[in-house]
Amino acid sequence: MPKGESVDFAFIDADKVNYKSYYEEILARLRPNGLIVFDNVLWGGSVVDDANQNDDTKAIRALNDFVTADPRVECVMIPIADGLLLTRKRAPGEK
Repeated sequence: MPKGESVDFAFIDADKVNYKSYYEEILARLRPNGLIVFDNVLWGGSVVDDANQNDDTKAIRALNDFVTADPRVECVMIPIADGLLLTRKRAPGEK
């Protein structure tokens, strides 16, 4: 997608190790108040199992932590199915 293009909505359900990269690429193109929805953010409960240290699980944990602390967005996790993370891009000047 060209850098100048913008979108209002994106759904991310791809290889988990690259979720954060997809997030950054899409967030740069997302209009203010646009939504990004991530699928599988609970990862079958593995995200809270410290014994699970596989790459996908660690990547989802890192994404969840990063997005919830990102001041550019506000988000909410919905614990249905395997978990959805809804992320809304803040408008300029919005806190």
